Amino acid sequence: MAIKGSHFTSPKFIEPFLNAGSKISMDHRGRVFDNIMIERLWRTIKYENVYLMQYESPKAARIGLKKYFEFYNTERYHQSLGYQKPADVYF
Repeated sequence: MAIKGSHFTSPKFIEPFLNAGSKISMDHRGRVFDNIMIERLWRTIKYENVYLMQYESPKAARIGLKKYFEFYNTERYHQSLGYQKPADVYF
């Protein structure tokens, strides 16, 4: 369980998980390895799209990001995938 915050560590919240046999694991604040993949994705999105487009509204951002994700998955080559496109590798 990688959720942070005092309300997520309260006995009332974690008791059902413990009763179900789960182990509660919370790393220290700022642990980069917990979310490294999603952090890298958002960095890419910001530098390749958001900062360049400077969206004027949430609606414009939704439309622009939808187009970007289509590009990201179907046209953009990814080094981590051996310079292949995600759509070619996963679909």
